[in-house]
Amino acid sequence: MRSYGSKDLDASLLLLPTVGFLPPSDPRVRGTVEAIERKLIVDGLVRRYNTSETEDGLSSDESAFIACSFWLVDAYVLLGRIDDARQLFERLLILRNDVGLLSEEYDPIARRLLGNFPQALSHIALVNSAFNLDEAAKPAMQRSDSPIDNGEFATAH
Repeated sequence: MRSYGSKDLDASLLLLPTVGFLPPSDPRVRGTVEAIERKLIVDGLVRRYNTSETEDGLSSDESAFIACSFWLVDAYVLLGRIDDARQLFERLLILRNDVGLLSEEYDPIARRLLGNFPQALSHIALVNSAFNLDEAAKPAMQRSDSPIDNGEFATAH
C-alpha cells in the first residue's frame, strides 16, 4: 500500500519482514512478495510502484528502483529462497558502473543507470543484501559445533 487504506501496491512492503513488522512465515508476507513479483517487476528488476495506475504527477515510464530490487533480495533470503536471492543479487551487481557505483534507478530497455548518482540508498541496500546473503550461507566452521577462540580452534583440556 502506498498509504493507509490504499490498494496501490508499493515495493516498500518488502521491508515488512526485514523491520520485524511481520514475521517472514506470515502468509501475508509471501503473498505480498508474490504480488510484487507479478505487478512491479520489469525485466527482472523492481519498480517502486506502478506509476501508470497511480496519479502522482510523475511520468508513467519510471524505471526499476535499484534499492527496491535489493529489498526483494532480502525478502527472498527471509523466505528461504536463497537461489532466487543470489540470482537477483548477482544481476544487480552487473548494473554497477566501471568504478562500482549505482544510481537511484535503472532503465532495463536503454540499459543505463538513471536518477540520482551515486545513490547512497542503493549502496546501503547492496551492503545489507550482501550481509543477509552471507548470513544465510554460513561457512562450514560456523555451522559446526567446533568452538573457536580468537580465530583459532580451541584446544580440549
